[in-house]
Parts: sequence; structure tokens; C-alpha cells
Amino acid sequence: MKRASHSITPTAAAAAVIVASCCLASCSAFQPQLPSVQLRTIATRRCLHADTLSSSPSKGFASKPEEQSSDPMDWKVYEVKEALLELIPRMTGTEEEFRKVESYINALEDKFLPPQTLGFLNLAMAGDWQFLFTSNQLGRPSPLLRLTELVQTVGVQGLKGKLVNSATWALIEESAFGTFSSDLSYDINQGARITLDEELDLRVELTKGSDVPSDPESLVGLIHRAMPTEMFDASELALDTTYVDTDLRIVRFTGKRHEGVRNVFMRKGAFEINPDL
Repeated sequence: MKRASHSITPTAAAAAVIVASCCLASCSAFQPQLPSVQLRTIATRRCLHADTLSSSPSKGFASKPEEQSSDPMDWKVYEVKEALLELIPRMTGTEEEFRKVESYINALEDKFLPPQTLGFLNLAMAGDWQFLFTSNQLGRPSPLLRLTELVQTVGVQGLKGKLVNSATWALIEESAFGTFSSDLSYDINQGARITLDEELDLRVELTKGSDVPSDPESLVGLIHRAMPTEMFDASELALDTTYVDTDLRIVRFTGKRHEGVRNVFMRKGAFEINPDL
């Protein structure tokens, strides 16, 4: 049976874990067709801080030349990547924006040459990755909770490893703040496919100086609503690395709950961050 452990320091809270069977299939990006107004990005401040990417001329991304083809499939890899990273922080939720993101991701995946050895794959994946975007449906974040950062840490060890999704949170109406983490072990099989374990470890910890939340169980529920569901609980799913380079990573989930969902990450610290934007 699936087991989820969870703790809160100094008190404890229980979190319900969703159980679903896993099926492996292939599909093109963003299939089936996604609703235009329910995709999660982090362009709003109540979500996460992808909107903190710097727009300074020295660190920013060059715009696409006017004479360039309008089809990203015709662009060079670095041009598609620049366009994607320039668009995501400025998204306002329009259908046109999501179509552009879809086309950029499809183009990067089409041009991607996967690492040919396990060692190179692990080298590319390992480290801390800041969450930027998901094609999953938007949850229902509460104004009572603020998430200021969502990071995925990939720990590699041959054909095995661990994914740790961590978020920094604060309760708006209480002096309570801390971190949340969702830990899963994984195995690499079927080429480079990552199969996630069924044993999920959920943990809420208070930062030094924080008060104890008045309702710890409610806090876990608020975090669940605010995070992309595939990052809160990805147990018994599988994912493929459909694009990765030194500072950008795209993964595609397979499974009944999140079939075809894309997550986009940038390597933490790869670009200048300005939390005041």
C-alpha cells in the first residue's frame, strides 16, 4: 500500500495523498487541448516568482528579428529558448500566450538531442531547478497563503535518485512561515524514463521565529491548493525529460492523473532574480 509520512515542527499535521494508477503513453505537447484560462503560470504575484526574472538589458533576452519566420520550428534553439523565457514572466493568461508557449515547447522538444549515456543525463538533470510554468490546470490558491518560491531538487545516483519539491510559504494573517517539501524516490527505466515511487513523504517545517499555525491541517490543505498538483504529489507517475541544457529543463508526465502535462524549470541562479518586480 502507498504510504505518506508528514510532519510539522513543532506540531504535526496530516495530509491526504491522492492514489492513482500509472499508465505509460506518448503524446505531443499539450494534448489533449488545454483550456485557455485554467493553465497555471506564475505571472501573478499570488503564485510563484517567475515574474522575478530580470528584464535588464545586460541580462535579458534579445527580441526576435522582424524578418525571422513566425514558426518557431524554423528558429535556432537559442532563439526559441529566449522567446520562451521572455514570455513566461510577462504572461497575463491569454489564449494567444498559451499558444505561443505551446509552440515554443514543441519546437524545443523537436530539436532536442537526448544525452546518449546515463552519466550525461544525470549530469544534466542534477541540481536545483526553479519552477517556471506548468500546463496543468490552475488550482484555487487562497489569499491567506503566499508561496514565494518553488524549487525541484534532483538528486542522482546511477539508475536511482530522488525528487524533492520544496516551497517557501507564509500565512498572511498569522506570523507563521516556513517550508514545505514533497519527497519521492525514482528509478530510471525504459531508456531515460523516470518512474516515481509510491511512497510519498510530505513535510511542513517552521522557520526560526515563526509562530505555530493555529490550524496545521488547514495549512497543508492551503499549500496543496496553491501548488501544481503534480508537484505536490507525483507518486506512481512517470516523467520524461523532453528538453534539458545547462539552465533550462522541460519534463512531460505520463499517468492517468497528469498525462502529457509539461513542467518548465530554469536552473536556480542561472538568471538574475529581482523579487521587487
